Amino acid sequence: MKNLKKVIWATALLGLLVCGIFAYYVYSAIFTPNTVFSNEEAYVFIPSDAGFGEVMQQLAPLLDDADSFVAVARRKGYTTNVKGGKYALKKGMNNNEIVNALRSGNLPVKVTFNNQESVATLSGRIATQLEPDSLSLLKSLSDATFLTENGFDEPNYLSMYIPNTYEFFWNTSAEGIRARMLKEYNRFWNEERRAKAKQLGMKPNQVTALASIVQKETVKVDERPRVAGVYLNRLKRGMLLQADPTVIYAIKKETGNYDTIIKRVLFRDLEMDSPYNTYKYAGLPPGPITMPDVSSIDAVLNSEKHDYLYFVADVSRFGYHMFAKTLAQHNQNKVQYVRWLNQQKINR
Repeated sequence: MKNLKKVIWATALLGLLVCGIFAYYVYSAIFTPNTVFSNEEAYVFIPSDAGFGEVMQQLAPLLDDADSFVAVARRKGYTTNVKGGKYALKKGMNNNEIVNALRSGNLPVKVTFNNQESVATLSGRIATQLEPDSLSLLKSLSDATFLTENGFDEPNYLSMYIPNTYEFFWNTSAEGIRARMLKEYNRFWNEERRAKAKQLGMKPNQVTALASIVQKETVKVDERPRVAGVYLNRLKRGMLLQADPTVIYAIKKETGNYDTIIKRVLFRDLEMDSPYNTYKYAGLPPGPITMPDVSSIDAVLNSEKHDYLYFVADVSRFGYHMFAKTLAQHNQNKVQYVRWLNQQKINR
């Protein structure tokens, strides 16, 4: 009888010991810090169609004990419920915290773009910051049905994208990006801006086309309303815009090389037969020649009222221009710029 009691006690103690060891193992697997990186945070980017194996390929170098993480992830059901996105792991996180972060901690990323000259270059720019590749983005942003339904066409669809910094989830689809930018476009073109465009006799896309020329003509934000005023004066008088940047864009569009650098427009360039050549064709070009900043769009909507019809670069104040009301005055102003170009041996 005494021996039986001893056996029972021994078995009970052994059971408690086993339970204690198991509990310690479970506690350690769940709550012991399990990171090996030295930075305060490490980021993982999980593709939308990723399985748990792909997740582990990224996580393994960041974990002290990959096996314990797998066990906890399996117990919490994460191995069959992977979600794409950008996630942050903090130094010293335990497996429980890591799984929770990967479940519900999808972080937004800041996406910035400005002054792209084509939807192809815009797609490439966005593709460096979000999951969709440039080809899928280009296909989505160029979709003819979407453009027609929303009042755009191939020449002016670049005007739908207002340069700024936006927050997206890293794994936002190409269609999701497109829809968000349309929403931002409609928010930007509020009643006040549309009313100002109407006063100019323009639609928003026409304002953007003119703003793109202003954008290319001057880097000085404070000068943009004056430059805009020149072009608006020319339009009112039925004059050709004769904007060099439109000729440069026509050359780029024809060659397909938007990285071409042209510092000097030649007389032979002015004969180029392109609807973007404002020396040859009256009115605005069919669409924007670049993605203009908000400052350039607002410069058109709030242009300076004056009688200037001409301007040329001022070599005594680089970045700024000399303005003239008459062609004779303009030709006098032009002498200093042509002389400077020749001195610098800028032939193209």
